[in-house]
Amino acid sequence: MTRAALTATAGLLAALGLSACIPKGSADHWAGYGPNPPLPAPQHAIIPTVGIPKVVGWPEGVTPKAPPGFTVVRYADGLDHPRWLYVLPNGDVLVSESSSEPSAADKTNQGIKGWFQKHLMKSVGSSKPSPNKIFLLRDADGDGIAESRMLFAQGLKQPFGMTLVGNTLYVANSDGVVSFPYADGQTSASGAGQKVFDLPGGPINHHWTKNVVASPDKTKLYATVGSNSNVGENGMENETGRAAIWEYDLATGKTRIFASGIRNPNGIDFEPVTHVMWTVSNERDEIGNDLPPDFLTSVRDGGFYGWPYSYYGPHVDDRIKPARPDLVAKAIAPDFGLGAHTASLGLTFYTGAAFPMAYRGGAFIGQHGSWNRKPLNGYQVVFIPFANGRPQNAPQAFLTGFLDKNDKIQGRPVGVAVDRTGALLVADDVGGVVWRVTPTPAGAKATK
Repeated sequence: MTRAALTATAGLLAALGLSACIPKGSADHWAGYGPNPPLPAPQHAIIPTVGIPKVVGWPEGVTPKAPPGFTVVRYADGLDHPRWLYVLPNGDVLVSESSSEPSAADKTNQGIKGWFQKHLMKSVGSSKPSPNKIFLLRDADGDGIAESRMLFAQGLKQPFGMTLVGNTLYVANSDGVVSFPYADGQTSASGAGQKVFDLPGGPINHHWTKNVVASPDKTKLYATVGSNSNVGENGMENETGRAAIWEYDLATGKTRIFASGIRNPNGIDFEPVTHVMWTVSNERDEIGNDLPPDFLTSVRDGGFYGWPYSYYGPHVDDRIKPARPDLVAKAIAPDFGLGAHTASLGLTFYTGAAFPMAYRGGAFIGQHGSWNRKPLNGYQVVFIPFANGRPQNAPQAFLTGFLDKNDKIQGRPVGVAVDRTGALLVADDVGGVVWRVTPTPAGAKATK
């Protein structure tokens, strides 16, 4: 081993020793959840806490675990990093396949921290060329399993979110939104789509996943753009237009930032009673195993939610220089904590009629799972009850088992959607599966 390699190794081991002094996070599964979660004091370390579990995949015949009275089946499998789902009016399901493509311009991918991040991406199958495809899944015989899988679109750029307005399908690439003409029952689209509007993209594009949804009245599109860093270490000049939700007016073609200071929003949906926009977001890293919680929040037009200058409203992040007390003063606290480092990504309100009444109008959230927390957190689909347009305690673990009994990864949930029959669909990118959850028919045995 060269002297340089020995020096680097010694430095890594020393840093690991120092990081081990940071206390583990709470063993309470629901720490950091709720409308006003208690926030511990920040903790700092030379390198982030790391908990990189091994990926083992799903054994034959094993599925995630739902509550008693529900059945889980493989709606489709053998997919290549399925991320997001969209249910078309005729019941067909679109699934986008995409993965991370690290950029040399991203300073957060350098040094000791970067080494761990790259190791994680490789271990979960994300460190490879992105598939850049959308498949259409069809269950023609209605048995709850898609017997047809057709390549709907390709040649895209890390496609993620999708939404249909009239006869136009919109797809969010990592650098903007494109559109395709769509007719009911169509099974493929030609070309790579027509550009509708740009979104902040490369060369860094730290949080590349971008979602797009239509407003309830179908007059506007809303697109999510994550930050270009953890807390501005790539330079605030590279954060212009990021950590935000963008609005696009379909009639005029004008764009504007609808809300900002949201570090990494992904899932967006409109609460079915009030039609208010809600989003989930991943919060920042490296200030403790239990800080700050990811969150679910209503989104105000013109609202600022703190990133990077503060978290959970007025709690200042002193790593950001120069400070911005003016922005901290206007930062809106989120409505509901979702636990620290759960990587909450997917969001859908349950508007179907198949599930029991207790689930009607509540929110299902896909939690991709932590890599920088001990003990591990997330790796589940959580349900948040709603009443009168507001989230209620207590949250419920609805779909679990993505970690096995040895804390090894069998799968990681991302996008969630409700199909035309009222079943819940869950995209599992590591497992390469779309899971389907339904109430167990009377007299039948639920999956275990």
